[in-house]
Amino acid sequence: MKLASLNDGTRDGRLVVVTKDLTRYTDASFLVPTLQSAVDNWARISPHLEALAGSLELGAVPSQRFHEHDALSPLPRAFQWADGSAYVNHVELVRKARGAGMPESFWTDPLIYQGGSDSFLRPREPIRVADEAYGIDMEGEVAVIVDDVRIGVTIDEARAAIRLVMLVNDVSLRGLIPDELAKGFGFFQSKPSSAFSPVAVTPDELGDAWDGSKVHLPLSVDLNGRAFGRANAGVDMTFDFPALIAHAARTRPLCAGTIIGSGTVSNKRDGAPGKPVEEGGVGYSCLAELRMIETIDEGEPRTPFLRFGDLVRIEMKDAYGHSIFGAIEQQVINYGREA
Repeated sequence: MKLASLNDGTRDGRLVVVTKDLTRYTDASFLVPTLQSAVDNWARISPHLEALAGSLELGAVPSQRFHEHDALSPLPRAFQWADGSAYVNHVELVRKARGAGMPESFWTDPLIYQGGSDSFLRPREPIRVADEAYGIDMEGEVAVIVDDVRIGVTIDEARAAIRLVMLVNDVSLRGLIPDELAKGFGFFQSKPSSAFSPVAVTPDELGDAWDGSKVHLPLSVDLNGRAFGRANAGVDMTFDFPALIAHAARTRPLCAGTIIGSGTVSNKRDGAPGKPVEEGGVGYSCLAELRMIETIDEGEPRTPFLRFGDLVRIEMKDAYGHSIFGAIEQQVINYGREA
């Protein structure tokens, strides 16, 4: 089933069930008011939501047109947003870009940072930044929402705890990252609010593309209407979602509604860094990777980071070309000059 949180003027929105083709929705708030409440009570509530989803597909319940612009991120705020960096090819490239080495342990031990989860952007909300000099970048990712996870969870238990899947634009301010990390205390100002796809889906909605651990489909990232990235989320994912969940729960439990991100989806090509889409490659899910490739090939980057007015679109389609999660579509604007 597909679930969304509609903007009703409250912080957490109103839970609705959406049709498979993303065209219509029916109210689910009479069962449970919010998605967080649903995940908190998943064993009891999900069968009722599934039944409602079936009735919606049959046209047996009242429905209205679903507009992605009316959707908040599925969890407009969350108790925890822990973003991994599961595609080590991406880690290697962006570390090179800022002159940092690549420890061998990065291939065997997952990276995860604690992101800000109190103010997620709507999937069609602008990215508001004060200065282009911050090095504004998009990062196309996949994420899962988990049920309660115990300390020391096994891989199989971690896999069984995955309740929902969605997409992410994990906005990064590349110009602020080096000085911030140099302090030895992690990201904060360099990681503003992220945005998630209009709907979150149960893993069964992905069919054969979901193997219980990762999504085997291309992630479409477009910049100003042009194809920028088509990397396959199931390829070159060094650490799958159960591995990331187990790593996060090594020393503490994860509460229901915790979001675990994959990190920027990144593919290699014939063992080497990927090529741009226009050159026959699968492209990139962030600008930092392309800039690093340009630096390797030409001595310096020539592609700028995002500028005010740029439009980013992130989406994933099934084998038949149908959108699964709806689209994240965001324009970069100068919040200091908003009318």
